Amino acid sequence: MISVPHADGRRADGELSGFRRAFYDSLTRRADALFELGDAVLCTDGPVRSIAELSLVGEHRRGHGSGYAALACGGIDIARLRTALSAVSIPRAADGRLVLAVDVTSWLRPEAHTGRQRILCHTYGRGKDQHMMVPGWPYSVVVALESGRGSWTVPLDAVRLAPGDDAATVTAAQVRGVVDRLVVAGHWRSGDPDIMLVADAGYDGPRLAHVLADLPITVLVRMRSDRVLRRPAPPHAPGTRGRPRRHGGEFAFGDPATWGEPDVDTRTQTRLYGPAHARAWDRLHPRLTHRIAWAGHAGNLPILEGTVIRLQVDHLPSGAVPKPVWLWHSRTGLDPVAVDLSWQAFLRRFDIEHTFRMLKQTLGWTTPKLRSPEQADRWTWLLLATYTQLRLARGLAADLRRPWERTVSPERMSPARLRRGFRHLRPHLACPARVPKPSRPGPGRPAGVPNTEPAPRHDVHTATSTNGQKPKQRKKTKSTTPRPRRTG
Repeated sequence: MISVPHADGRRADGELSGFRRAFYDSLTRRADALFELGDAVLCTDGPVRSIAELSLVGEHRRGHGSGYAALACGGIDIARLRTALSAVSIPRAADGRLVLAVDVTSWLRPEAHTGRQRILCHTYGRGKDQHMMVPGWPYSVVVALESGRGSWTVPLDAVRLAPGDDAATVTAAQVRGVVDRLVVAGHWRSGDPDIMLVADAGYDGPRLAHVLADLPITVLVRMRSDRVLRRPAPPHAPGTRGRPRRHGGEFAFGDPATWGEPDVDTRTQTRLYGPAHARAWDRLHPRLTHRIAWAGHAGNLPILEGTVIRLQVDHLPSGAVPKPVWLWHSRTGLDPVAVDLSWQAFLRRFDIEHTFRMLKQTLGWTTPKLRSPEQADRWTWLLLATYTQLRLARGLAADLRRPWERTVSPERMSPARLRRGFRHLRPHLACPARVPKPSRPGPGRPAGVPNTEPAPRHDVHTATSTNGQKPKQRKKTKSTTPRPRRTG
């Protein structure tokens, strides 16, 4: 599992103040207003309901319109802020490696007809197969994972997916930038274990492993239960006519008759799921074709071998019947210890969902009705910086425990619980924002005069083909007998 570094009060205090200065230095326009807006998010009572109400917080010394004005006209040096986020302390796994997780979360804006660059975002409904496509701004977020019975993560980067962007290409470039900054910051040196990237089934793991092969990184992704991989090709017998085989026999996830004996078979007792049974099969690869992501690949397609891990637990905390989890690891020859560390690291990936919920429900990430995507980017990076300050304040802020809550150690405090005491910690930290100058509000539009220049309306972007023509819309019906996916 992943270990959390010991909280040293003096070190954490200096690191937190240093990050606050670095965050202020990354603000290029309306720096004081943006910085105090972030402090208001950290010091307000309860969830953030609106930007204007943050001006009522004592730490916010400016007018109620300064927050929206700062998001509209302010500026953030994102490259500099990314460097500051990568320079903070980052937890490591039990074997000393860094574990990263990547996922996409959406800022839904279905009624924002004046918002540019909205894309149809996938959302889940309450019932089975009730997913919908809602217009919004999707963001790809990369975090570093911690361990233990908590929900903390270390946000490192966020990229908004623009219309026409390929999610796999954007994710690969994003992870490459994060790894480069971690190497520059000294978090990874030559001789250290490879950085592990954990992702869900929506990502093409073999494709990411191939694109990021020049980096010290291993890829661990979940695969759908209907996938079919291939074994290594048998040796070419002398005297056999024809081209040598590139793929061996099939390994169908849904057909146990094709599995054979596993190379690794382990059982581990867990606290929440009971006995966990993990089996691994070595040197399995998908059968790639010159389609979709591999359409422009010149020459023969690569053979991307890895290790397939099947995890089966005894029960779930909710009481639901557990389904097996299929994982694909980009390395071969894993021993039992590496297999156990792999599926345990994947289970920690769900902490990124807690981070998304914290950003949306408590810090108010999707609360303001911003018009332009540039404003949404500034607000997103502002909240990532505030969340990082909360993490660096662990062990420093007082525990303002409710009467019905249990007493926990400082490292076990949740982000929302630690946020209650940040107001008392703030006077002891660096506050580089300057005192506001007295000013008068502008005249604005006279009362009774209508707006003669309405904001332009923008259509929602949908998927387009490579030649610029809209694809044919076909009604999709779920098959009663779905076929296994035999290609990558």
